[in-house]
Amino acid sequence: MKQHRNLKFGTFAGIVLAFAGVILAQSDTAAVPAQSGSAPGPLQGTTKTLIVNGTSAGAVVREIDGHTYIEIEALARAANGAVTIETNRVLLTLPVANSGANVSTASQAPRPAPGLSTDFKRAAISELAEMREWRGAVGAMITYGLAAGSATAQDYHAICEEGMSQATVVAVTEADRSALQLMKNEFDSLTAWANQILAERKALNGSRTVDPNALQNDAALAKITACGRFLNAMIVSGAYADDSSCH
Repeated sequence: MKQHRNLKFGTFAGIVLAFAGVILAQSDTAAVPAQSGSAPGPLQGTTKTLIVNGTSAGAVVREIDGHTYIEIEALARAANGAVTIETNRVLLTLPVANSGANVSTASQAPRPAPGLSTDFKRAAISELAEMREWRGAVGAMITYGLAAGSATAQDYHAICEEGMSQATVVAVTEADRSALQLMKNEFDSLTAWANQILAERKALNGSRTVDPNALQNDAALAKITACGRFLNAMIVSGAYADDSSCH
Protein backbone atom coordinates (compact mmCIF):
# COMPACT_ATOMS: atom_id res chain seq x y z
CA MET A 1 0.00 0.00 0.00
CA LYS A 2 1.31 3.44 -0.86
CA GLN A 3 0.77 6.56 1.18
CA HIS A 4 1.66 9.90 -0.37
CA ARG A 5 2.00 13.22 1.35
CA ASN A 6 3.23 16.27 -0.58
CA LEU A 7 4.04 19.09 1.78
CA LYS A 8 5.58 22.56 1.45
CA PHE A 9 9.31 23.32 1.17
CA GLY A 10 11.46 23.15 4.29
CA THR A 11 14.77 21.91 5.61
CA PHE A 12 16.21 20.87 8.92
CA ALA A 13 19.42 19.42 10.25
CA GLY A 14 19.80 15.76 10.97
CA ILE A 15 17.46 14.38 8.27
CA VAL A 16 19.94 11.78 7.13
CA LEU A 17 20.66 10.50 10.65
CA ALA A 18 16.98 10.42 11.53
CA PHE A 19 16.12 8.53 8.34
CA ALA A 20 18.91 6.05 9.05
CA GLY A 21 17.44 5.53 12.52
CA VAL A 22 14.05 4.77 11.04
CA ILE A 23 15.46 2.20 8.64
CA LEU A 24 17.45 0.65 11.47
CA ALA A 25 14.31 0.43 13.58
CA GLN A 26 12.46 -1.33 10.78
CA SER A 27 15.35 -3.75 10.26
CA ASP A 28 15.53 -4.57 13.98
CA THR A 29 11.79 -5.11 14.11
CA ALA A 30 11.90 -7.41 11.12
CA ALA A 31 14.77 -9.38 12.64
CA VAL A 32 12.89 -10.21 15.86
CA PRO A 33 10.38 -13.00 15.22
CA ALA A 34 6.89 -12.42 16.56
CA GLN A 35 5.58 -14.83 19.18
CA SER A 36 3.37 -17.53 17.82
CA GLY A 37 -0.23 -16.48 17.68
CA SER A 38 0.40 -12.91 18.74
CA ALA A 39 0.87 -9.64 16.83
CA PRO A 40 3.99 -7.56 17.44
CA GLY A 41 3.39 -4.90 20.07
CA PRO A 42 4.40 -1.22 19.88
CA LEU A 43 7.97 -0.20 20.47
CA GLN A 44 8.69 0.61 24.09
CA GLY A 45 11.10 3.22 25.39
CA THR A 46 11.41 6.90 26.24
CA THR A 47 9.28 9.18 24.07
CA LYS A 48 10.46 12.68 23.16
CA THR A 49 9.10 15.57 21.12
CA LEU A 50 10.66 16.38 17.76
CA ILE A 51 11.35 20.10 17.16
CA VAL A 52 12.10 21.12 13.57
CA ASN A 53 13.13 24.72 12.88
CA GLY A 54 11.44 25.81 16.08
CA THR A 55 8.17 24.00 15.32
CA SER A 56 7.01 20.95 17.24
CA ALA A 57 6.33 17.82 15.21
CA GLY A 58 4.86 15.98 18.20
CA ALA A 59 6.07 13.17 20.48
CA VAL A 60 7.46 11.07 17.64
CA VAL A 61 11.00 10.38 18.88
CA ARG A 62 11.70 7.21 20.87
CA GLU A 63 14.87 6.10 22.58
CA ILE A 64 15.22 2.30 22.80
CA ASP A 65 18.33 0.52 24.00
CA GLY A 66 20.45 3.62 23.47
CA HIS A 67 19.21 4.18 19.92
CA THR A 68 16.99 7.02 18.68
CA TYR A 69 14.07 6.34 16.30
CA ILE A 70 11.66 8.72 14.58
CA GLU A 71 8.30 7.93 13.03
CA ILE A 72 8.93 8.24 9.32
CA GLU A 73 5.56 9.82 8.51
CA ALA A 74 6.12 12.45 11.18
CA LEU A 75 9.60 12.97 9.77
CA ALA A 76 8.16 13.60 6.31
CA ARG A 77 5.65 16.07 7.70
CA ALA A 78 8.34 17.90 9.63
CA ALA A 79 10.58 18.05 6.56
CA ASN A 80 7.73 19.17 4.29
CA GLY A 81 8.41 16.17 2.12
CA ALA A 82 6.64 13.01 1.05
CA VAL A 83 6.91 9.37 2.11
CA THR A 84 5.96 6.23 0.22
CA ILE A 85 5.87 2.93 2.11
CA GLU A 86 6.08 -0.14 -0.09
CA THR A 87 6.38 -3.83 0.69
CA ASN A 88 10.16 -4.03 0.61
CA ARG A 89 11.25 -0.41 0.78
CA VAL A 90 10.42 3.04 2.11
CA LEU A 91 10.80 6.07 -0.16
CA LEU A 92 11.36 9.41 1.53
CA THR A 93 11.38 12.46 -0.74
CA LEU A 94 12.60 15.77 0.67
CA PRO A 95 12.61 19.16 -1.05
CA VAL A 96 15.94 20.45 -2.32
CA ALA A 97 17.36 23.04 0.03
CA ASN A 98 19.10 25.24 -2.52
CA SER A 99 16.12 27.07 -4.03
CA GLY A 100 16.70 30.13 -1.93
CA ALA A 101 20.44 29.97 -2.54
CA ASN A 102 20.00 30.15 -6.29
CA VAL A 103 19.12 33.82 -6.16
CA SER A 104 21.74 35.57 -8.24
CA THR A 105 24.08 38.16 -6.81
CA ALA A 106 22.63 40.74 -9.16
CA SER A 107 19.11 40.24 -7.83
CA GLN A 108 20.38 40.47 -4.25
CA ALA A 109 22.23 43.72 -4.89
CA PRO A 110 20.30 46.85 -3.94
CA ARG A 111 18.54 48.32 -6.92
CA PRO A 112 18.73 52.01 -7.61
CA ALA A 113 15.64 53.94 -6.59
CA PRO A 114 13.34 55.01 -9.46
CA GLY A 115 13.65 58.55 -10.78
CA LEU A 116 16.77 60.66 -11.09
CA SER A 117 19.56 59.82 -8.67
CA THR A 118 21.06 62.49 -6.43
CA ASP A 119 24.56 62.27 -7.93
CA PHE A 120 23.23 62.50 -11.46
CA LYS A 121 21.07 65.53 -10.65
CA ARG A 122 24.09 67.29 -9.16
CA ALA A 123 26.23 66.55 -12.22
CA ALA A 124 23.44 67.42 -14.65
CA ILE A 125 22.68 70.79 -13.04
CA SER A 126 26.37 71.69 -13.17
CA GLU A 127 26.60 70.65 -16.83
CA LEU A 128 23.51 72.62 -17.81
CA ALA A 129 25.00 75.71 -16.14
CA GLU A 130 28.18 75.29 -18.18
CA MET A 131 26.17 74.97 -21.41
CA ARG A 132 24.19 78.12 -20.54
CA GLU A 133 27.45 79.99 -20.04
CA TRP A 134 28.73 78.75 -23.39
CA ARG A 135 25.51 79.77 -25.10
CA GLY A 136 25.62 83.16 -23.39
CA ALA A 137 29.21 83.80 -24.46
CA VAL A 138 28.37 83.13 -28.09
CA GLY A 139 25.27 85.33 -27.79
CA ALA A 140 27.31 88.17 -26.27
CA MET A 141 29.79 87.90 -29.10
CA ILE A 142 26.96 88.44 -31.58
CA THR A 143 25.13 91.13 -29.61
CA TYR A 144 28.14 93.28 -28.78
CA GLY A 145 30.42 92.38 -31.66
CA LEU A 146 33.01 90.86 -29.36
CA ALA A 147 35.95 88.97 -30.71
CA ALA A 148 35.97 85.23 -30.18
CA GLY A 149 38.78 83.04 -31.35
CA SER A 150 38.83 79.30 -31.93
CA ALA A 151 40.76 78.81 -28.68
CA THR A 152 37.89 80.27 -26.63
CA ALA A 153 35.36 78.11 -28.46
CA GLN A 154 37.45 75.01 -27.83
CA ASP A 155 37.72 75.88 -24.14
CA TYR A 156 33.95 76.04 -23.72
CA HIS A 157 33.50 72.84 -25.70
CA ALA A 158 36.10 71.00 -23.62
CA ILE A 159 34.53 72.12 -20.33
CA CYS A 160 31.06 71.00 -21.38
CA GLU A 161 32.38 67.76 -22.83
CA GLU A 162 34.02 66.97 -19.48
CA GLY A 163 30.73 67.73 -17.73
CA MET A 164 28.94 65.28 -20.00
CA SER A 165 31.50 62.61 -19.15
CA GLN A 166 30.96 63.13 -15.43
CA ALA A 167 27.17 62.93 -15.84
CA THR A 168 27.58 59.71 -17.82
CA VAL A 169 29.61 58.09 -15.04
CA VAL A 170 26.99 58.77 -12.35
CA ALA A 171 23.93 57.85 -14.45
CA VAL A 172 22.71 54.69 -12.65
CA THR A 173 18.93 54.63 -12.98
CA GLU A 174 16.87 54.23 -16.12
CA ALA A 175 15.62 57.80 -15.64
CA ASP A 176 19.23 59.01 -15.38
CA ARG A 177 20.15 57.39 -18.66
CA SER A 178 17.08 58.73 -20.44
CA ALA A 179 17.76 62.25 -19.17
CA LEU A 180 21.41 61.88 -20.13
CA GLN A 181 20.40 61.20 -23.73
CA LEU A 182 18.43 64.46 -23.83
CA MET A 183 21.43 66.30 -22.43
CA LYS A 184 23.62 64.78 -25.13
CA ASN A 185 21.16 66.03 -27.73
CA GLU A 186 21.39 69.52 -26.21
CA PHE A 187 25.19 69.35 -26.12
CA ASP A 188 25.35 68.27 -29.79
CA SER A 189 22.92 71.01 -30.86
CA LEU A 190 24.84 73.66 -28.94
CA THR A 191 28.14 72.45 -30.41
CA ALA A 192 26.81 72.60 -33.96
CA TRP A 193 25.27 76.04 -33.41
CA ALA A 194 28.41 77.53 -31.83
CA ASN A 195 30.62 76.09 -34.57
CA GLN A 196 28.34 77.55 -37.22
CA ILE A 197 28.44 81.00 -35.60
CA LEU A 198 32.23 80.86 -35.37
CA ALA A 199 32.53 79.81 -39.02
CA GLU A 200 30.22 82.64 -40.15
CA ARG A 201 32.19 85.15 -38.09
CA LYS A 202 35.41 84.02 -39.71
CA ALA A 203 33.67 84.38 -43.08
CA LEU A 204 32.72 87.96 -42.10
CA ASN A 205 29.01 87.23 -42.32
CA GLY A 206 27.86 90.33 -40.46
CA SER A 207 24.15 89.54 -40.72
CA ARG A 208 24.63 86.60 -38.34
CA THR A 209 27.55 87.62 -36.18
CA VAL A 210 27.16 91.36 -35.43
CA ASP A 211 23.43 92.00 -35.91
CA PRO A 212 21.73 92.31 -32.45
CA ASN A 213 18.47 91.04 -33.94
CA ALA A 214 20.12 87.91 -35.27
CA LEU A 215 19.59 86.10 -31.97
CA GLN A 216 15.86 86.80 -31.93
CA ASN A 217 15.46 85.29 -35.39
CA ASP A 218 17.68 82.28 -34.80
CA ALA A 219 15.47 79.16 -34.80
CA ALA A 220 18.33 76.88 -33.76
CA LEU A 221 19.11 79.05 -30.74
CA ALA A 222 15.44 79.19 -29.78
CA LYS A 223 15.26 75.40 -29.76
CA ILE A 224 18.48 75.09 -27.76
CA THR A 225 17.22 77.62 -25.21
CA ALA A 226 13.86 75.85 -24.88
CA CYS A 227 15.53 72.49 -24.36
CA GLY A 228 17.91 73.94 -21.76
CA ARG A 229 15.02 75.41 -19.76
CA PHE A 230 13.08 72.16 -19.95
CA LEU A 231 16.07 70.08 -18.87
CA ASN A 232 16.79 72.33 -15.91
CA ALA A 233 13.17 72.11 -14.67
CA MET A 234 13.08 68.35 -15.24
CA ILE A 235 16.34 67.70 -13.41
CA VAL A 236 15.27 69.80 -10.43
CA SER A 237 11.94 67.92 -10.22
CA GLY A 238 13.78 64.59 -9.98
CA ALA A 239 11.37 62.86 -12.37
CA TYR A 240 12.25 62.08 -15.96
CA ALA A 241 10.15 63.67 -18.69
CA ASP A 242 10.61 64.29 -22.41
CA ASP A 243 10.17 67.30 -24.66
CA SER A 244 10.32 67.76 -28.42
CA SER A 245 12.72 70.70 -28.10
CA CYS A 246 15.44 68.25 -27.04
CA HIS A 247 15.16 66.15 -30.21
